[in-house]
Parts: sequence; structure tokens; C-alpha cells
Amino acid sequence: MPKATVAAIITPDDDKPEIILLTKRSIPPFQGHWCLPGGHIDDYETAEEAVVREVREETGLNFILPVFLYFFNEVFPRYNFHAVALAFYGRGRGAVRLMPDEVEEIAWFPLDEALALPLAFNHLQILQRYVQHLAL
Repeated sequence: MPKATVAAIITPDDDKPEIILLTKRSIPPFQGHWCLPGGHIDDYETAEEAVVREVREETGLNFILPVFLYFFNEVFPRYNFHAVALAFYGRGRGAVRLMPDEVEEIAWFPLDEALALPLAFNHLQILQRYVQHLAL
């Protein structure tokens, strides 16, 4: 049975949608790859609650008014991983703090640079969809 997960495209403010925050994973799967902050939806938690919680846990930021972007199937038999990721975008407020439990590095990137990085899970597809959304 697939798990439900969330992923956050975080911008520093509403006027800079092309600058996003990525974290580098310190745990498997995809250890050492960059990714969007996110994680599993807990029991009895809404997707919106989960994405706000995960962003706070991984970055220290408050994720302001997350907007749903799209869903993505993440099927990786090699890692025994199957999830449906719900992607959101929005603004991060506060000071970025590295949370070392799952993250070894955190940084802001222009979208074009982020798209060229080794990204975890299906986060390249999520960012490509975000770029399409910005072009509309």
C-alpha cells in the first residue's frame, strides 16, 4: 500500500517565486541528494498540516498559506519505497535552521540551478511542474 507524503516548494517571499529552498538528505534513501522539505503524513493529520509540520521540523521555517500544486507517484522498488507525494508551494517565514536529524545541509537556489542538482525521489518532476505553473 503506498504511503501519503508531502513536499514543499518554499520561496523567501512572494516576489521571488524562482528562488527555492532545498535540503540535502543525511539518511537513506537518496542520502546525499538534494530534496524539497517534506515527509510522511501522520495518522489523522491533513496534508496541509503535514507540510507545515515537516517544513518546521526540517528547516525551522513557518510555511505560510501552502497552495496545492499537484500529486506525484513515487515508486522506487529498489528502495522498497512507494508513495503518493502531494506537492505544495508557498512562502517560508522566519530564520532557516539546520535540523540535523535528517538534513545535512540547507540552501536557497535559483530554480535553474536546482533543476540541475541530483534530486531525491521525484523532486525533479515536482520542480518541472512548478516551472510550468509559473509560466501560466
